[in-house]
Amino acid sequence: MTTKGSKLIAVVVLAMSASCGTGRSARRGGLPNEEVAKLPPAIASAYRLFAQKCSRCHTLARPLTADIDDASHWGRYVERMRRQRGSGISPADAAKILTFLEYYSARRLEKERKEARP
Repeated sequence: MTTKGSKLIAVVVLAMSASCGTGRSARRGGLPNEEVAKLPPAIASAYRLFAQKCSRCHTLARPLTADIDDASHWGRYVERMRRQRGSGISPADAAKILTFLEYYSARRLEKERKEARP
């Protein structure tokens, strides 16, 4: 193999490894590892599924910063995303993702409201 070919392979491998795992979700607007570690175990597991599936189509910041606190709205949102071609989200995945989004958004919005009070 030529030196040029070796360099190309190295660049491709580096790019692929950089886009895998929790680092990818952090770059895509996901939660820092320290924050994920503070979540209850079932919620942390649901977060990892959310990060894996939802970052396929959009940044994680989009749902993480959404001003949604209504469970039925989240249900419709996740179902719409599940039906997108290539989402890879099964009905069981959708239920877990929904669990995380409801938990996280309720706590985030509560925290923001407390901080906004004089």
